[in-house]
Amino acid sequence: MSKNLTYFRVLQLYKRIIKISYSWQAINHPSKTLEEQIYFRNQARELFRKNKNVKDSNEIEEHIREGEARIELACHYRNPYPRLVNLPTYSLPPNRNRIRFKSEYETEDMSRPIYLKSFETKEETLDNDEQFKSN
Repeated sequence: MSKNLTYFRVLQLYKRIIKISYSWQAINHPSKTLEEQIYFRNQARELFRKNKNVKDSNEIEEHIREGEARIELACHYRNPYPRLVNLPTYSLPPNRNRIRFKSEYETEDMSRPIYLKSFETKEETLDNDEQFKSN
């Protein structure tokens, strides 16, 4: 995909998020409308700034898909906050006495929904890399 088209899609996504945030109405607690609107905008700003230096087109495309998925979930469930995930029990971290296998990491990565990729912390990534190297 060309660089200009990707740039256009990123800007279009950002504008869409900001536009939705200004028209957002809280369903369950109308008094929290302003709080949810601010959360929506702040999350968008934070994640776009965090990923502004990404150059890999595949990674950019994945972030675009994540943003679109989060918009669709927020609009469908009328909840701007990330949804909880029910992972299969075999993909949960084991106790500290056992070393995890490569397939367990792969299963965990495949089980994580795309709309939660940006919530992965650097500590988790570093821990996974250290345990991966020891296998």
